[in-house]
Order: sequence, then structure tokens, then C-alpha cells
Amino acid sequence: MPAQADKTSVYRWQGTDRHGAPASGESTGHSQAMIRARLRRQGITVSKIRRHTDRDTPAGKPAKAVQITLFTRQLATLIRAGIPLLQALEVIANGLEHQAMGKLVNDLQQDINAGISLASALRKRPAQFDALFCNLIEAGEQAGALDVLLERIATYKEKTETLKNKIKKAMTYPIAVLVVASGVCAILLIEVVPQFQRVFDSFDAQLPLFTLWVIAVSQALQQFGLWLLAGAGLGCAALGYRYKHCAALRQRLDRWLLKLPVLGNLLHFSAIARFARTLSTTVAAGVPLLEALHAVAGATGNILFKDAVLQLRQRVATGSQIHVAMGDVRVFPGMVIQMTAIGEESGTLDEMLNHVATYYESQVDTLVDNLTALMEPAIMVVLGVMVGGLVIAMYLPIFKLGQVI
Repeated sequence: MPAQADKTSVYRWQGTDRHGAPASGESTGHSQAMIRARLRRQGITVSKIRRHTDRDTPAGKPAKAVQITLFTRQLATLIRAGIPLLQALEVIANGLEHQAMGKLVNDLQQDINAGISLASALRKRPAQFDALFCNLIEAGEQAGALDVLLERIATYKEKTETLKNKIKKAMTYPIAVLVVASGVCAILLIEVVPQFQRVFDSFDAQLPLFTLWVIAVSQALQQFGLWLLAGAGLGCAALGYRYKHCAALRQRLDRWLLKLPVLGNLLHFSAIARFARTLSTTVAAGVPLLEALHAVAGATGNILFKDAVLQLRQRVATGSQIHVAMGDVRVFPGMVIQMTAIGEESGTLDEMLNHVATYYESQVDTLVDNLTALMEPAIMVVLGVMVGGLVIAMYLPIFKLGQVI
């Protein structure tokens, strides 16, 4: 029974405000009576109220990371301007067009109006606000510097999203081109090659081996193409499931990716930049180092670095200095360790880590440009081999038409 008492629900209500104007909205509470009493204190007379169910939820996409980042920046700006938190949330909600994000901000407003802190309201929505975000907000509320912490979180999330977008940019272009090239080749094999095959059958002569191989592939695709496509889809789904639930597979794959030329350095520098940026933000916010390292571990984006940071945390917990522990785990470059040591000795650890993050983010920029420059000729070669090979295979018999006839 106590568990039932603690359960909260969302209620939709309609009524009139103290001036007699129609009013409506959503509120979170344990019962209708609690919602009515809360609204009555706000000067609202409720005429209709009912529990909000999943069927009432409007269709729409959930809030994305970029929208959470924008919300954080807007809230930081309004709080710094001296606008009270509830009024700031109302201003943001009124300017939002994204339905799910608008509902999220309205729900936060209702929770804070009910008397709970912003950090507690955010913790009720872990899908949008992770533990690091909530811990930093709580530190800001306790220190009376919510605007400062919101600014730091907004800057941190903006830089993190920028870094992620650069990695996606480096990966998306070649993958998209290869997918399109594969689709074009499949169309040629299924639709065009059979037309040539009928012409070649009329020659009644021995075809080149390359042409025979392409015709065999074409026939296989015509007969088993859908099965192959379904098998590839199931294989990708199984691999994704396995990757999500198998730490050993993730570790092997992440280790293999780090060993790749150019791309491995890109992922390595990206993980270091995320580590330094996240730790700098948490240390500057006054979060205890052990708690900060626990939050940092999940922000590196690579399971090898995550394990290394957790080992780092264990060594720091036993009394080691952080730069000494970083040398023990053997994944951080010497420059990062030296900068961390200088920061520890001078009491400017957050500033030194910020410099490290900025440096490695610039390195990621350079590597992305280099990778794009390298990919363009490589993709042209692949396209030439894939499409050009099919064309040559079909025209080889025509080139030798005189011999064949």
C-alpha cells in the first residue's frame, strides 16, 4: 500500500482563474483531490479533471539532445537576467513549437510549482536529463549559483554535441555514398544484366569468365535477393542487440576501432576531449572528484575509456593523485597527464582540463577534414570498381563481337 501512495499520475484539468477567464492544463500529483487543492491555492476553480493516459499523448517525436541543449542555454540566459525560475520556464514554454519539448517544460514547471527543487524535477526524467546534468544543477542550487552552472552545462553540452556531429559527419558521408552505390549496382544486376544476358544467349558462344561471374551474381540476386536482404537486416539487428547486451563484444569492437588508421585517432582524440571537457565542467562546479569521475566514465563514448576512468576512480579513492592514476591506466597521452599534474599542483585543474579539451577538439576538427579529404578519392575508386566493373563485364563480349560471331 505505501508504494501505491507514492505513485504519481498526470491529470488534465479545465476551469476558470481568479478573473473568471477559462484555464486548462496538466498537473502531476497523487490524486485528484491534491490537484484540486493545489490549483485552488493558485486561484483556479476546477470544473473538470481526469487522469491523463498514454492514449491521450499526442503523436510526436521525443525531445532530442540538441533541444535539451537549447533549453539549457535559454534557461541560463533568463536566470542570469534575474527572471525567477518559474517565470523563466513559462517564457521558454510559450516560445516552443516542438510538442514533446513543450510538454516537458510544462511538466517541470508544474513540479517546481508543487514545491520540489529543479534538480529533483529533472531527476524524474532520466531519459532527457542524465545524472551528470542533475548533479550539476543540484550543485548550482545549493551554492546559489544556478545561473553560473546552467551556463557551464549549456557550454558543455554545446561543445559535446558539436563534437558528436563532427564524428557523425566523418562517418555519414562515406557510408551514404557506399549505400547508394550498392543500390545502383543491385538495380543494374537485377534489371540491366538480364537484358544483356538474353542478347549474349543469342550469340551461342563462350563468354568471358568475368561476364559469366557477373551473370551468376545477377541470377543469385534475382532468386534470393529478398532472402539476402532479410538476412542482412536480421544480422544487423542481432549484432546491434548483441553489442548492446554484451560488454565483451563492445570492448573488442571499440578496441578494434581504435586501431584503425585515421578513424582510430579520431575516436581516440574524441574520447579524450569528452573526458577532459566533462571532468573540467564537474570540477569547476564543485562536484567531489570521485563523484565527478563516476559521471565522466559514461561520457567518454568508448568502453575502453569508460573502464579506464573507473579504474582511475578506484586508484584516486585509495589516495593516489589523479595524474599518477592516469599514468597507471595507460590510455592517456603524456601531454594530458602533464597538464593534469600542473592543474593539481596549482589548484587550477578545471582550467588545465579545459585547455586539454580545447586542444583535442581542434585535433578532431583537423582529423575530420583529413578523413574527408582521404575519403573522396577512395570513394571514387570504389564507385569506379563497383559500377565500372559491371559495365566492363557487360561490354567485354561486345568488344570481342567479331571473334564471337
